[in-house]
Amino acid sequence: MKYVLFAAVTLMSFVGLSQIDKNKIATTQKFDEVLTYVNKLYVDDVNQEELTDAAIVALLEKLDPHSTFISKEEVNEANERINGNFVGIGIRFQILKDTLMVVSTIPGGPSEKLGLQAGDKIIKIENEVVAGVGLKNSGVRDRLLGDRGTKVKVEVQRKNTSKPIDFVITRDIIPVNSVDAVYMVSDKTGYIKLNAFSRNSLKEVRDGIKELKAAGMENLIFDLQGNGGGLLRAAQYLSDEFLSDDKLIVYSEGRAQPRTDLTAGIDGLWEDGKLVILTDEYSASASEILSGAIQDWDRGMIIGRRTFGKGLVQRPIDLTDGSQIRLTIARYYTPSGRFIQKSYEDKEAYQKDLLDRYDRGEFMNEDSIQFDDSLMFETMINKRKVYGGGGIMPDVFVPLDTTEVTDYFSALVRSGKVNTFALEYVDKNREDLLGTYDEFGKFRDNFDLDKEFMDEFFAYVEEGSEDDEELVFNEEEYELSENLLKLRIKASMARDLWGYSEFYQIYNESNEILQKAIEVIESEQYDLLGDNN
Repeated sequence: MKYVLFAAVTLMSFVGLSQIDKNKIATTQKFDEVLTYVNKLYVDDVNQEELTDAAIVALLEKLDPHSTFISKEEVNEANERINGNFVGIGIRFQILKDTLMVVSTIPGGPSEKLGLQAGDKIIKIENEVVAGVGLKNSGVRDRLLGDRGTKVKVEVQRKNTSKPIDFVITRDIIPVNSVDAVYMVSDKTGYIKLNAFSRNSLKEVRDGIKELKAAGMENLIFDLQGNGGGLLRAAQYLSDEFLSDDKLIVYSEGRAQPRTDLTAGIDGLWEDGKLVILTDEYSASASEILSGAIQDWDRGMIIGRRTFGKGLVQRPIDLTDGSQIRLTIARYYTPSGRFIQKSYEDKEAYQKDLLDRYDRGEFMNEDSIQFDDSLMFETMINKRKVYGGGGIMPDVFVPLDTTEVTDYFSALVRSGKVNTFALEYVDKNREDLLGTYDEFGKFRDNFDLDKEFMDEFFAYVEEGSEDDEELVFNEEEYELSENLLKLRIKASMARDLWGYSEFYQIYNESNEILQKAIEVIESEQYDLLGDNN
């Protein structure tokens, strides 16, 4: 009887509906039927939530590579970089020899205010021993993150202190910086590195421009290498810092979304000075919106390598259980009309695209990149040729320099030995280092990684790595990678002593794209772009 009643109700629900609506109802009922039968009849017990999540993931994978599902457990972490903050105790940490070490405290955060220090070892959290128990990064997050205003007790072992120190820390909002570095690369050229487009990015970048202007900046290099994107509005606001009047920055269109134009409108802090944007194969999405707008309006030069090629707009949609989908709702286009999304008809080829680019020689040779004439557009002012259909092509191509990157160097970096050695060395010698080099410039210019220092590093690498053939000292490859390896170690030490900006001030000596940009922006080659306004 109940099946007859169900059929009657189903039939009545179809009356007066369009064929599209009928198909939607039938599809929904089909999924419910399958899940019901699995739950009732499957040979083993099943977790319906896991099955539903898996079905959603599979559904979204059929659409495009960037429509994704985020479980409720992962939503907060996924949103941190976009929102530009999280709630925690405000430390940067590393698990070193199975011990949770404070690498640095976040300025203004609750841990700094209470007096936690770099080098402190957290041995208990809420009276639970966390040293020597195989703690993972996820376990640290589970224990230290929480709701704003809640408290967490930690027990700290501090160097030269006989007894542990207890701290009760009140969790608070901790900023996640999207600007990694702000400094002058020469007397007249400033540099800003942005790692993501978040809600805080505009303020951070504006603060950086003000700082550089005060230092005498005449030219600006804006580094988007490795920047995978973020918020569309952040890309608009940052582009507006460089574009004058009401210039079009980007427009988007989708089946259910009419054309939306995002334009400039405010008085930006750098609308007139020389500007170079740095890109590489990992610059994507919002990075491509900004660099595309700058290129299309002939406002500045793009230097580096072809960007990733993501021209799809995702909207985050919260689901009732706390999970989230990020659904592609539109395509975006640069001011000249370029759609820069690379093809994703072949999903496997899409996932392997960067590897295929490398194998084709694109990272080393600009001539290996070919675009069909149908993808050609013109810039808005100087009518230069630019292309859509797969990323933003730079105005000045810089090949990937692999001459110093040996297998031995790569193995050392992958092993984590470079970072952990730098951290341990700084931890053991922090007072002496800061006493000798009381400011970063002295360390940068005078600290020497001599033979005695490097011998200590290699002994550290070999300790516990006897069975790892990749980490066995290779003199020939070390000679090739010596400068790069020393830069990496020294930069890591600078980061642990001061911060990320100091890390980049050292390691950027090996950044071939940045070095080319400095050469171009301070020479007549930049002026070949023509009217940059």
